[in-house]
Amino acid sequence: MEVVASAPGKVLITGGYLILERPNAGIVFTTTARFYAIVKPLYDDIKPDSWVWSWTDVKVTSPQLSWEATYKLSLKNSILQCTSSRDSVNPFVEQAVQYAIAASKVILSEKEKDKLQKLLLQGLDITILGSNDFYSYRNQIEAHGLPLTRESLASLPPFSSITFNRVASNGTLPGEQCKPEVAKTGLGSSAAMTTSVVAALLHYLGVVTLPFSSRSQLDDKISDSDLDLVHIVAQSAHCLAQGKIGSGFDVSAAVYGSQRYIRFSPALLMPTQLMGSTSLPDVVKHILEENWDHKRFPFCLPPLMTLLLGEPGTGGSSTPSMVGAVKRWQKADPHKSQETWKNIAEANSTLEAQLRQLQQLSETHREAYINIIGICSHHTYGRWMELISDQFQESVVKSLLGARHAFLEVRAYMQEMGKEAGVPIEPEPQTQLLDATMNLEGVLLAGVPGAGGYDAVFAIVLGEASNSIADFWSSSRVLPLLVKEDRHGVSLESGDPRAEKVSSGISSMKIV
Repeated sequence: MEVVASAPGKVLITGGYLILERPNAGIVFTTTARFYAIVKPLYDDIKPDSWVWSWTDVKVTSPQLSWEATYKLSLKNSILQCTSSRDSVNPFVEQAVQYAIAASKVILSEKEKDKLQKLLLQGLDITILGSNDFYSYRNQIEAHGLPLTRESLASLPPFSSITFNRVASNGTLPGEQCKPEVAKTGLGSSAAMTTSVVAALLHYLGVVTLPFSSRSQLDDKISDSDLDLVHIVAQSAHCLAQGKIGSGFDVSAAVYGSQRYIRFSPALLMPTQLMGSTSLPDVVKHILEENWDHKRFPFCLPPLMTLLLGEPGTGGSSTPSMVGAVKRWQKADPHKSQETWKNIAEANSTLEAQLRQLQQLSETHREAYINIIGICSHHTYGRWMELISDQFQESVVKSLLGARHAFLEVRAYMQEMGKEAGVPIEPEPQTQLLDATMNLEGVLLAGVPGAGGYDAVFAIVLGEASNSIADFWSSSRVLPLLVKEDRHGVSLESGDPRAEKVSSGISSMKIV
């Protein structure tokens, strides 16, 4: 028996910093970049005397990182003890395994616990794979003399090794021993990985039934208590692994897909940070019984719009340190910071309203919407009003320009906040690139996602303008990524994604 679950990476379009505090909302789009967790028995059978055992075996493998970790799992308290080198440990994986198993013990009935025990006594063999889009391959592409294009990225084999792109941790002094880190693109790899492992284990152990990846879009409107359970367990594991209670938008997106999100009350997860001598199953039981007060609403791009992401290659940014600087500024200048946050929140709400209006117009005036979006995709925003031929097209263009204006306000206030807090939320090189991008044909928005910084840039473009924008970015030394929006959250896959890539006839030129 083998279970394969996947969870998507994310892009936070609005809500950077504000989303940390209720009731501020953020718009987060999920992507085609997915993490996969493959769970199967470690052993074919269990020994006759296995019922007296108090431990079982767990093996976790990451082919892309060329590491393998082995553990003993306590059947009593669901705690892992690493039996291999500590260098191969990943806290997100460990907490995902522990919390998923503890939740299984809490939820399943006594009769079902016998089956759970048998599955656990066969051991757990877990393999983790991440789409190439989560990682930076810029240096390798340049080292092989290839252009910074999507075609160069596409030439990489799926699930390429990432051992070569380890870089020193930020802040390490010359000559100091540093823990190697993997260069990433900011799509929320830890949240997607944690969610995929939790979901795969809960499905494998018979606690939840995941939606298939081939499900219809109508399924998005169905409330699923199984997904709610995956969400609670994944949030708990992720917060404990990162050592703090974050907003949780990245885990929520990994579970449910593209959405408008308002965070949960941090007090809900205080037990994960203050566990002390309390057993893990008791902590999980308490968390599952809490009244989770986060809010989410389905939200995706209107039709005929495409999300593009690019990697500027100007150095990474530390989100925790940037958030810390903004919080210090809030305390030092509460009046100014409150005014700025209010302005950003209002502009975010206006942008959200305009995007919802465009979605509605695409449904009520489909032909006019399709025609004018296609026309505008070949022209810069300054000419869009000149191109309308009826009142319905005028409504579409007014909403396009309204969304654009609101987002420019968001950018301006975020730049102001960055200057006041002394952090590069939208660094000057990014500002120049984004301004130039927004003046290209068919571009609606262009900005820095999430907390900002140097990690990535995004654009939302109309119709078939994607290729020209990607070409412009390439000529500007920005590597356009292959990732696009995919509204779906966690999914049950039909099999090992590596086998599917081969059988589907995808061929790649290995450049690394």
